[in-house]
Amino acid sequence: MAEQEGAARGGLLYSVRHLASSLLAAAQTRLEILATEIEEERVRLEQMLLVALGAVFCLGMGVILSVGFIVVFFWDTHRLAAVGGLAAGFLGAGALLGFVLRDKAKSRPKLFAATRGELAKDRAALREPQA
Repeated sequence: MAEQEGAARGGLLYSVRHLASSLLAAAQTRLEILATEIEEERVRLEQMLLVALGAVFCLGMGVILSVGFIVVFFWDTHRLAAVGGLAAGFLGAGALLGFVLRDKAKSRPKLFAATRGELAKDRAALREPQA
């Protein structure tokens, strides 16, 4: 009721202000979605970097311990089992982290998918004739 009274008093100027307000609200919402997606992508990249660093560390330790394993191979049997077990553990952890990193890289969502989806909905809504 108040909108009709405002429209009757303001006429075209009221309609333009109302349209501009609606457009600004829609733009603000879309920008907030975009900002959220950028933040999610940053967090995902940080996680991938940490996993990659862990994989590099474990694989490096595995190589060092493997070399130690070969050197110790000719010494007492107890050292051989200890170094071999550690080398296998680090190599296994490095391989596991490598697989996790590969899966994370493959399963990443399309960049700004939610923003594009909302803009497509807006475009479709504007194309439809209003009843």
